Amino acid sequence: MRRHMIRAAVWAGLFLSAGTAPVFANALDSQLQPVAAAIPRETVPFDGGEAPGTIVIRTSERRLYFVLPDHQALRYGVGVGRPGFTWAGVTRIGYKREWPDWTPPAQMLRRRPDLPRHMEGGIDNPLGARAMYLAGTLFRIHGSNEPDTIGQAVSSGCIRMTNQDVIDLYERARVGARVVVTR
Repeated sequence: MRRHMIRAAVWAGLFLSAGTAPVFANALDSQLQPVAAAIPRETVPFDGGEAPGTIVIRTSERRLYFVLPDHQALRYGVGVGRPGFTWAGVTRIGYKREWPDWTPPAQMLRRRPDLPRHMEGGIDNPLGARAMYLAGTLFRIHGSNEPDTIGQAVSSGCIRMTNQDVIDLYERARVGARVVVTR
């Protein structure tokens, strides 16, 4: 049954891709409900001095910029670390995952012993549709099953995006891409 559902999702994605709809990269993507973003993604002028392909996260603005050529960037709304969980620095994307599993770090489990020890990837997983793991940190840029938290300071340090926006960024950003986080 599951194989038939996956096959149907793939064929539906291929059929729909003839228009403007994207091909579903993963069968779970077809289960995502469209979300009217409170902070729409847009192309904006950008003179930050970073090379194209760089990700700049300005936590005080609650915005992520994916630098494009010609002094432009894609600007996304993001959720950021709540007070006591903010950070700044320069890192890179260490690796990426579609519909990632979630294993809360030990520090989080000490604060929240009610959390599951492990959660398989899927619609209900707090990491959402995609995750980009930031090298040398416990942090990720990831989707969210709580889109109303975008634009808020509520995370334990990770950068949250709507699932639609994180899928878009995931396709653009490369492993090894520079990530600059400012407060």
